[in-house]
Amino acid sequence: MFTNKDLKNMIVPLFFEQLLVMLVGIIDTFVVSYSGEAAVSGVSLVNMFNTIFIYLFTALASGGAVVISQYIGSKDKLRSVKSSSQLLMFSTLFSVVLAVLVLIFNQSLLTTLFGKVESDVMKACVTYLKISAYSYPALAIYNAGAAMYRSMGKTSTTMYISIASNIINTIGNIIGVFVLHAGVAGVAYPSLIARVFSAITITILCFNQKHLTYYVKEWLFKCDKELLSKILKIAVPNGIENGIFQLVKVALSSVVALFGTYQIAANGVAQSIWSLAALIGSAMGPVYITVIGQCMGANDIEGAKHYFKKMIKITLVLSILWNIFVFMMTPLFMKFYALSDQTKDLIIILVLIHNLFNTVAFPFSGPLSNGLRAAGDIKFTMIVSIASTVFGRFIFSIIFAIYLNLGVIGIALAMCFDWSIRGIIFYFRYKSNKWLQFKVI
Repeated sequence: MFTNKDLKNMIVPLFFEQLLVMLVGIIDTFVVSYSGEAAVSGVSLVNMFNTIFIYLFTALASGGAVVISQYIGSKDKLRSVKSSSQLLMFSTLFSVVLAVLVLIFNQSLLTTLFGKVESDVMKACVTYLKISAYSYPALAIYNAGAAMYRSMGKTSTTMYISIASNIINTIGNIIGVFVLHAGVAGVAYPSLIARVFSAITITILCFNQKHLTYYVKEWLFKCDKELLSKILKIAVPNGIENGIFQLVKVALSSVVALFGTYQIAANGVAQSIWSLAALIGSAMGPVYITVIGQCMGANDIEGAKHYFKKMIKITLVLSILWNIFVFMMTPLFMKFYALSDQTKDLIIILVLIHNLFNTVAFPFSGPLSNGLRAAGDIKFTMIVSIASTVFGRFIFSIIFAIYLNLGVIGIALAMCFDWSIRGIIFYFRYKSNKWLQFKVI
């Protein structure tokens, strides 16, 4: 079903799109660093909290992508069109509700999570979270449209939108911080504007009826319980899994807040570079969903097995090469950050730990699990991921960071331990062929 050229045409645009998405976080952190370490700390802490919602929207979009991909594979155009429209409808409603709740309770949420941080850090957190909340609907709407396009294998479209979005964000950051001297708000508003632009653009394109699937106005205001339940059957477990994963990260950010401003700043900058290093895994995830989803929808079992094996090899090779490159570039990145030498040294150590495990463990714990979900193996992946996150990452973070006095280095080591556990279990699940027993449509 997919030639090498087809796979290349999906992977390359996704790579550059994800690269641009990651650059948003790096640019935000880099530019705001000129407003002081308190501002960097505030943005990094809120970004951890924001990621909970980003992952919820991504989980919902992924659920839709699996269903849409399988209907495309089975050549059921009516249901693929309905599924696409239902995904947009539910994503919009869900994101608006979350945005309103965060806007109402932002102060109490931040006080509960980061109450012990310094007052100037908390002020930065409040400012950044309020502005970020307005962008939640835009993020959800864009994810829904991007999921539809990726299900068709049209990844170049979302790449071009990301290019335009990042140009808007970068120019806005420079104006906001260096011209208007708006500090945290100077990087928050450009991100909001860029996300709104992306949401509007992708939505307009998704109404094009020349594609394999598209939005239909009629189904944006109706509820097809059968199709919506298929989407939510995948999205809800995935959302629970990702939600707990991010809640653990937020809880651990409260632990990070105990180690002082320089460690908070180092952790925040390191996470931006980690996101860049994890690019291959982020890019390959949607490819697994599209390819395995369409194979299973067409009931091409041998094709699914073939592409599973092929994409594992591609992911590993690309991941090793990319992580080495990012680590080699990290000292160069540090020259452009307005941070202390102590903070920069800690960032390099954190990136080294992350990249070593990201090369061989994350391809199995991340992208491979997307392939299992695309086949309908939802419950197993959810249980393993939650157990690994709670009993691996969370508990060992406390042990390493506090009891062994390793600080943020201990939290990074626990993260890698979590990946290793999941990667081993998911690989044996894939080899067992038990994922072939499930049906999505």
